Amino acid sequence: MAATLFLFCADPLHPLRTDPHVADEAGAARAAGAGTALIDHDALLAGDAGAAVARVERGAGAAWYRGWMIPAGRYAELAEALAGRGTTLLTGPEAYRRAHELPGWYGTFAAVTPRSAWLPAAPGDPPAEAELAAAAAPLGGGPGIVKDYVKSRKHEWHEACYTPDLSDTGRLAAVTRRMVELQDGFLTGGVVIRSFEEYPGPGEARMWWVDGVPVLTTAHPDHPGVRPAPALCAAGPRLAPLVAELGCRFVTTDLALRSDGVPRVVEVGDGQVSDLPRGAAGTAGGERLFRALVRAAGTRSAPS
Repeated sequence: MAATLFLFCADPLHPLRTDPHVADEAGAARAAGAGTALIDHDALLAGDAGAAVARVERGAGAAWYRGWMIPAGRYAELAEALAGRGTTLLTGPEAYRRAHELPGWYGTFAAVTPRSAWLPAAPGDPPAEAELAAAAAPLGGGPGIVKDYVKSRKHEWHEACYTPDLSDTGRLAAVTRRMVELQDGFLTGGVVIRSFEEYPGPGEARMWWVDGVPVLTTAHPDHPGVRPAPALCAAGPRLAPLVAELGCRFVTTDLALRSDGVPRVVEVGDGQVSDLPRGAAGTAGGERLFRALVRAAGTRSAPS
């Protein structure tokens, strides 16, 4: 088995094959000198972590995961099941949650991202209007968006994401209820309320960081054909101290130009579950990313 292992999701219809969504990445990982193995993402989400990792060879050593998003609790179960087979995830469960969920990374990036507040909530149980009003009050009035700790319903923009005035708590509550309803059992953590900022530029950039170094900048996967503005591609030195402070080995920062020309961090994510734009894995940039991850695997042990 290679010194570095990448764990990819299996195709649900063909369990011995890599999920088509990440098949190109599996090829890039092997080209970088790594080994690959498959996990059953559906079994993991269903709570059977043992079955999810049954095809991972025992004693495989250090591993990165690359695939569909995993709730933080299930990720911890994945890490435990792999450890029982002699495999260590290079991003530990606490670091995964810190990068994956907004409450974990917001304090570090507060100066460069829209003002935000959040409330815990369970699927199907949105916070009461009074709770939302109290949470939103420090943000002031003006437009805002509602999301959960990880995802928004941006494709239902006016129905379940955007509110024209955060001080209109009736409207805020209605948008929140609809977002929670549409997220259903996939609601992660609770409700996030964010001040809305205008980003009229040419499109977001996704910057990929490995051990605090920006090794690749791509278009956002939602708009793979839109070339990011040069100012976004040059934002690495400004963000590097914040990424280092976050203390997570493999992360992404999604960047956009605000209407005043200032680069802003729209989202932070765990790099293991952040999408590359379609076709990027087979490019020189994709090769550079996987080589950096292979090199990083041997440099130090996994954080918490």
